[in-house]
Amino acid sequence: MAPIPGAGLAKGLAVTLRTMTKRTVTAQYPDVQPELPPRSRGVIGLFEENCTVCMLCARECPDWCIYIDSHKETVPAAAPGGRERSRNVLDRFAIDFALCMYCGICIEVCPFDALFWSPEFEYAETDILELTHERDKLREWMWTVPEPPALDPGAEEPKELAAARKTADKLKAQEAEQAQQAQQAQQAEDTQQPKEPGQEGQE
Repeated sequence: MAPIPGAGLAKGLAVTLRTMTKRTVTAQYPDVQPELPPRSRGVIGLFEENCTVCMLCARECPDWCIYIDSHKETVPAAAPGGRERSRNVLDRFAIDFALCMYCGICIEVCPFDALFWSPEFEYAETDILELTHERDKLREWMWTVPEPPALDPGAEEPKELAAARKTADKLKAQEAEQAQQAQQAQQAEDTQQPKEPGQEGQE
């Protein structure tokens, strides 16, 4: 079937007419902050206490924009006769947002939940060199990370919660068993106590 002449023009005019009847909405930024989607990718926040300096984020970053420095410290033995241990201490954690392409690979590969997406987006600088933000700034952005959304009521329970609940129930059962054994031992001890002299004659 041959196309009708002027059909494309008619469709375009119809779209124009529909748009003309709608009210224009202007976002009054920066006086009014925009409502961002819950999973917006703004900047990356660092929860320093969870970082173990495993370097996974820096190794997996396709842009090589994560810079990490650390040193080793010796931890004394926890018990007498124990062995001293060494642990990594974070000295520097910086991200160059002039190179970052916001792929989120560093957040996904972090095994200890030290990196999170923050919806903050107002971090423009006049000098490109100032787009490399150190861990102090990344920690400030950590407190702007929104809470995770609630789980679907019909979803399965996370394996971590199930394992923790199973362990807690096991410990509770062991404590109850120990308390019962202690009570039985006390009762047996009470029944086996020798009678004081004079009590046998009184009976």
